[in-house]
Amino acid sequence: MTPSGEPITPDTKDWTWVLTEPCPDCGYDASAMRPDEVGDHVRRDAEGWVARLAGASVTERPEPTVWSVLEYGCHIRDVHRIFGRRVHLMLTEDDPRFPNWDQDETALADDYASQQPAVVAGELAQAAAEVADAYDAVPDDAWSRRGLRSNGSEFTVATLALYHLHDVVHHTWDVTPRS
Repeated sequence: MTPSGEPITPDTKDWTWVLTEPCPDCGYDASAMRPDEVGDHVRRDAEGWVARLAGASVTERPEPTVWSVLEYGCHIRDVHRIFGRRVHLMLTEDDPRFPNWDQDETALADDYASQQPAVVAGELAQAAAEVADAYDAVPDDAWSRRGLRSNGSEFTVATLALYHLHDVVHHTWDVTPRS
């Protein structure tokens, strides 16, 4: 729910299509990226989030049904944590099935809007560093290891990394003012 009691429309899209075609919103093109570069991109993006979360009005929503910078920052922090766990599962188990994660339920349950921006910035930076290190440590012969999302979508470590990066790039685009 929004502070005024309006529900935020849950995102129910299956975004896996961004692995095969560019995102028309943020411009992300997975075919232009290499999985072994994702760690560096995640680290650079995290620096931008730390700066954003230190800015004025990070708790203000641009519209009642659009997350604030703080709420997006919480989401990105949690995305990094989730993908870090998924990479670990893929590297340590054969064909793991990822536990379901409802991002909208998490935002409500963890009350993203009430979290402290400075704390979120530190946690986001740490989560980004950890998942970036995980990507950097993937052995060359392990990028093709598989895992399954709860809806049956199959990923390799390589496609998971590229999918993860789209989430990061897209949400940075979401909070970037456009003229």
